[in-house]
Amino acid sequence: MFKRTTAINKILKLRKKIKVLQGGQSAGKTFGILPVLIDKAGKVPGLRIDVVSCTYGHLELGAISDFKNIMMSTNNWSNNNWHDTKHKYTFDNGSFIRFIAIDKPGKARGPRRDILYVNECNLIPFETYLNLAERTNNDIYLDFNPTHEFWVHTEVLKDIDSEFIILTFKDNEALHPNIVKNMLKMQEKAKTSTYWANRWKVYGLGLVGRLEGVIFDTIEKIKDIPKDAKLIGYGLDFGYSNDPSTLIAVYEWGDKIILHELLYRKGMTPTDLAKEFNILNIDKSKMIYADSSQPASIEEIKRYGFKIKGADKGPGSINYGISLLMDKELLITETSENLIIEFSLYSWAKDSEGKSLNVPEDKNNHGIDASRYLFVMELNNKQVNRPF
Repeated sequence: MFKRTTAINKILKLRKKIKVLQGGQSAGKTFGILPVLIDKAGKVPGLRIDVVSCTYGHLELGAISDFKNIMMSTNNWSNNNWHDTKHKYTFDNGSFIRFIAIDKPGKARGPRRDILYVNECNLIPFETYLNLAERTNNDIYLDFNPTHEFWVHTEVLKDIDSEFIILTFKDNEALHPNIVKNMLKMQEKAKTSTYWANRWKVYGLGLVGRLEGVIFDTIEKIKDIPKDAKLIGYGLDFGYSNDPSTLIAVYEWGDKIILHELLYRKGMTPTDLAKEFNILNIDKSKMIYADSSQPASIEEIKRYGFKIKGADKGPGSINYGISLLMDKELLITETSENLIIEFSLYSWAKDSEGKSLNVPEDKNNHGIDASRYLFVMELNNKQVNRPF
């Protein structure tokens, strides 16, 4: 049964073009924005509304599922109006709500729209958001859990056409009592450790926290690669349908190391990669260190004239590579948006009690893995025995 919540009432009071919703867990951000968009679509003929997130998997588990629940619980759903392949619902008046995953370059540069909703916008790069915003005529909705400060805080909120609210679970009267009970348990646990205190701050109070267990505490950026910086080589991590292929150029600049993202793209075969390397003018005299678990891909790229070899891997190699990265003063170019996001989110895995397992989570690591391959092969500490 659909219930109008305090969160919905607060969202309806927002008047500026860019509406920023920072909030905690179960605050009703998505379940608050979607009814507003459904109401607009039903009342204004020909309205074009896009709901955007990082992947279709994320949308299907979140926004699409919530959209269907809201439409069905309000007796507005029609199977004939839903296009499953296009993830698009068309209303009888010609308006539509379309769900788009920005998982490939170019999708953000698609057709114009009237209203944009970016769900969990902290998971997409700022440049992607700009491309989406530039193609939006009217309202823009942005929501996220404030695990850390990012481009919404440093860029978007400086815009005079933006406004900002914080929502918490107390704004969502539609919550099941057990969820409320769990949130209150988290509040009590916040008194027991810094881990739970930070978690309550972010997910309970909706305030900006520090992602607990993050591996790289600070991220130093550099605008351009200095002319006197020396190119050491490249790191390559293979991907395809679910993960992006990433290519990172690594430079030495005095006692500092500069990381520069050259490629971060899904759906790339080894042949596609080799062709893209030519477009990027990759220096064929420099070595590309790649994931050694894919020797066939390495061999195919080598046939295009590139110097490429698999990086040494084995038990302990991941943590060893991380230690090498942490041992250097790293600078990341400002245009390396995906890599910057990875470094801000890359965290140690935890057990059910929130204790660190001293192994990194296997996510937010594609560009980091590519960088790590080169570090292990070129910048390893010769005085420290490798654990692999």
